[in-house]
Amino acid sequence: MANVGYARVSTSGQSLEAQLQALSDCGQVFKEKQSGASTERQELSRMLEYVREGDSVIVTKLCRLARNTKHLLEIVELLDSKKVSLQVLNLGIDTASPTGRLMVTLIGAIATFERQLLLERQAEGIALAKQKGKYKGRKPTARAKQVQVRELLAGGMSKSQVAKELGISLSSVYRITK
Repeated sequence: MANVGYARVSTSGQSLEAQLQALSDCGQVFKEKQSGASTERQELSRMLEYVREGDSVIVTKLCRLARNTKHLLEIVELLDSKKVSLQVLNLGIDTASPTGRLMVTLIGAIATFERQLLLERQAEGIALAKQKGKYKGRKPTARAKQVQVRELLAGGMSKSQVAKELGISLSSVYRITK
């Protein structure tokens, strides 16, 4: 029986230190810097393969493990099938008990609901700002380079070379040439 930690942050600019400190009692800690929106996370997969019957997977917060209820329940189900429990430190939840399992399910559903509300409010705020002329979106970097794109293409450079040379995407080069 071992405690196995899992720590994750979304971007390379964020630090894992607080999570690693909280997971310092774990024998093995799997850590990664990748968006939680991605269900294909290499270290998460490695951790799920690594754990054995009787182990406990420990995370500092539920959002570090899964972004939505469906993915969370898939992970919990996989851990259950391996007879591995999940402990969420900030909530004091352990899926080894029926109550802990219920709480993880409920809190996961509430977190998904809150995230959907947040995205909805964000979209409403952007729409309102656009109406007022205060939100213009990202500056069009590729469009500003249309003349350069056409000149380089006319000079015989390939589309992929033009994209690299100007620091824009290949799809932007194609869009400009239409």
